Amino acid sequence: MIKTQFNNNVLTIYLNGKIDSISAPQMESEINKARQQYNAEKIILDCDKLEYTTSAGLRVILRLKQEVDDTRLINVHPEIYDIFDMTGFTEMMTVEKAYRIISVDGCEVIGQGANGKIYRIDNDTIVKVFLDADALDEIQRQRELARTAFVLGVPTAIPFDVVRIESGGFGSVFELLNATSYANLLIKEEKSLDEVAEMSVNMLKLIHSRVVKPDSMPDMKAVALDWAVFLKDYLPEELFNKLYALIDAIPTDLHMMHGDYHIKNVMYQNGESLLIDMDTLCYGNPIFELASIYNAYVGYGAIDHSRIKDFLGIDFEESSAFWRKSLELYLGTTDEAVLQSVEDKAKIIGYTRIMRRTIRRNGLNTESGKAEIENCRKVLAELLPETETLLI
Repeated sequence: MIKTQFNNNVLTIYLNGKIDSISAPQMESEINKARQQYNAEKIILDCDKLEYTTSAGLRVILRLKQEVDDTRLINVHPEIYDIFDMTGFTEMMTVEKAYRIISVDGCEVIGQGANGKIYRIDNDTIVKVFLDADALDEIQRQRELARTAFVLGVPTAIPFDVVRIESGGFGSVFELLNATSYANLLIKEEKSLDEVAEMSVNMLKLIHSRVVKPDSMPDMKAVALDWAVFLKDYLPEELFNKLYALIDAIPTDLHMMHGDYHIKNVMYQNGESLLIDMDTLCYGNPIFELASIYNAYVGYGAIDHSRIKDFLGIDFEESSAFWRKSLELYLGTTDEAVLQSVEDKAKIIGYTRIMRRTIRRNGLNTESGKAEIENCRKVLAELLPETETLLI
């Protein structure tokens, strides 16, 4: 019933077939013989060939876990994983799923966020490939955040599967039948800039209308304060103090924010908009979201306009126009003084983030990085002395 392999004090036991009340005693006997032979400090049960197990098999595994604490299961197929999950085994020991392997070579990139790229793998499905090769915890966190948003009434694409990527790493699979991104609506001129901006702002307002529990996702104010603290040694003391004080004065706000909201992170399908890339979900004052949006459409391309084209697929001029139209619709005004005031507040937070990001990515040692950092410092030096609050 079992095959074994022993290496570096680790005994790997390969289970196969079906384990029931008849076969379980034999399996336990064979496992005990292997343990006596090798005296392993760690046991791995490879379940790749395991087809099914009853409670009799679960009891064998439980007794093994009690005798050898470092016992884990790997390559557990989804239907069997559900058994371990429902019976509480996933809380007592490590139980690793078996993941099907897919390739994204030649697939269309339809979205890109802070932590990965989104590919269309066929007409029905898309996959988000995470940049971190060991992203299983991050994938689980995103699924929980997506579920939270969905329960609160935000139209969200919820991943239904986790896969291993042939070239390395992991991905989350979503079902999105023939969906296209807001970016593609603009690129292919299927909708006008004003139409897409209106759809985008409607979705944004829906997100911001939802109140969340503080322990369900990150507090964006705390994150932004960390950005400011990072810059303490890179800004004049008076500018740093003003920056920190302005962010610190923003009151706690439990309204939901997406955190990485732009036209490649919203899909359009059969007249319905769906959010993707939910790992950045957070809560806070809307100015934090507006700062992120400003960066996506303007800030990151301020020094090199081609970055916007590479990132969003539209020209910097169109992207800037989209930002301004979105701001008008979000605030409900065309008053230039009001719009400029809010944009300046968004720029303070936005350029704080860009400056920190650039420094952390070795920007101080490259010409393009130094130009980026100097531009951020210049903008902050211009705006901070004239700003008394970041509230809108």
